[in-house]
Amino acid sequence: MADAAWLAERFEAARPRLQRIAQRILGSAAESDDALQESWLRISCTDVASVANLDGWLTTVVARVCLDALKWRESRREELTPDDPRRDTVASAPGERPEEEAILADSIGVALLILLDALPPAERVAFVLHDTFDVPFDDIAAIVGRTPEAARQLASRARRRVRGASAGRDAVTQRHDELVRAFLAASRAGNFSALLALLDPGATLRVDSAVVAMGGAAYWQNDHLQAGIEGADAVARTFSSRARAAQPVFIDGKPGAVWMHEGEVRVAFRFEITDDRITAIDLIADRAAIEQSIIER
Repeated sequence: MADAAWLAERFEAARPRLQRIAQRILGSAAESDDALQESWLRISCTDVASVANLDGWLTTVVARVCLDALKWRESRREELTPDDPRRDTVASAPGERPEEEAILADSIGVALLILLDALPPAERVAFVLHDTFDVPFDDIAAIVGRTPEAARQLASRARRRVRGASAGRDAVTQRHDELVRAFLAASRAGNFSALLALLDPGATLRVDSAVVAMGGAAYWQNDHLQAGIEGADAVARTFSSRARAAQPVFIDGKPGAVWMHEGEVRVAFRFEITDDRITAIDLIADRAAIEQSIIER
């Protein structure tokens, strides 16, 4: 068996990169520390004398530990009812050091973290390892238990979900598209804390008369919908566990969403975004207004 001191030295040398991998996959500084500790316990008990690429093997061990953690998180979330407030905790996987979690969220981006959280575990691992850390698909395949081609497809599906239709657009538009997609994902999941994180404190929700006429107040379960809703808390509560059928699109060149029925756009969601926070959402069902808009899917 390799000398324990030598192995510990190699692990410590690789720790910064392994930490970044764990943080990206798990979205939590505290959980990444736990993952590295668990990884070291596994590594220290293994004979690595025959390992040809030690750094690659260390990445594999850490990624597998993170994958197991994601699977546990997903199963834990499925055990909770939709109205259980603990679902938010499981979904966002916060750690016990809020300052470090805030720094991590700022470096990765709140919207991207939420979009990553909406991915199945294997897709998330494949996407992060390949697109962020250039890990070959042959190595990813061994981690997720698939063929290299299947691992490539996992990363491709994740990439489409995360980046969506914003590919090829300017950086600001791409970032805003990610934010809108993250908001819709948080809305569908009923992730109240994630919705709050994406909204400006003074955010507003406005609807036109056509939305009210089609029963908007009943669907959104808010009697104040017609008068307009103000404040991030109120807007987040209105959207929590809603917008289940909304599809992300571009409306007049800006990221937005639509609700379609029988192939026809019935409601358009227009978003106003400032400093990477949603400041206003307008729901439009007026036929003339929708027909005048250029909607790209």
